[in-house]
Amino acid sequence: MLRGYVLHARPYRESSMLLNLLVDGLGRVDAVARVGSGKRSIKSIVQPFQPLLFQLSGRSDLRTLTQIESASPAVPLSGDALYAAMYLNELLVRVLGNHQSGEALFFSYHQSLLALAKGFEQTTLRYFELRLLSELGCMPSLVKDADGADIQADGCYRLIPEQGFIPFIGDAKRQEALPGSTLLALAENRLQQEDWQAAKVLTRQLLRPLLGDKPLLSRQLFARRGGNSPRAPQPSSRGEK
Repeated sequence: MLRGYVLHARPYRESSMLLNLLVDGLGRVDAVARVGSGKRSIKSIVQPFQPLLFQLSGRSDLRTLTQIESASPAVPLSGDALYAAMYLNELLVRVLGNHQSGEALFFSYHQSLLALAKGFEQTTLRYFELRLLSELGCMPSLVKDADGADIQADGCYRLIPEQGFIPFIGDAKRQEALPGSTLLALAENRLQQEDWQAAKVLTRQLLRPLLGDKPLLSRQLFARRGGNSPRAPQPSSRGEK
């Protein structure tokens, strides 16, 4: 049996569902599942954030789910943590394709959900975004600049797409100026609250080429809820994304 999560599900034909799955060891897999009826219906477990065990058949881009059961209770998420988890799901569906399967992301995703269940922290999102970017080969070095020199904690840097970081010359308060201390904190998994804004700016810059111009629905839902949009954090709030 394979382990995985449903990232997104939608109706498919008369009695089936089309599932976007994140599968341990395989990454993003799209599959068709028969819904069934009555006690045999799988609707109650084919839900986001529900750990699953299942079998897949077929070798095409669209597999067939032949057996499914819950592996454990659903990860309990609410409030900001729920919207953050929805963001992770949408992010994975948008950037993972058949040629970029992300087979090493399952454990990081699972651990991120468990961390969010304990309480929302921006660091959970930032570290997962970095792991995703690294898996896709889109993550520049956080300890060396584009010329191979060590990143300096007291320096400021600017990201050059497909090259890396170069020393920033100008007003260090400008949004594109990334503190060297934040880059090193990200590299060493010791991000602090004072790093949140710069870390968010960096991951948005790195993700933009992968996401394109289409807005993320999870951000729009969060804004309509009345919370802080993932794109517009308030510097001192734990609830920002």
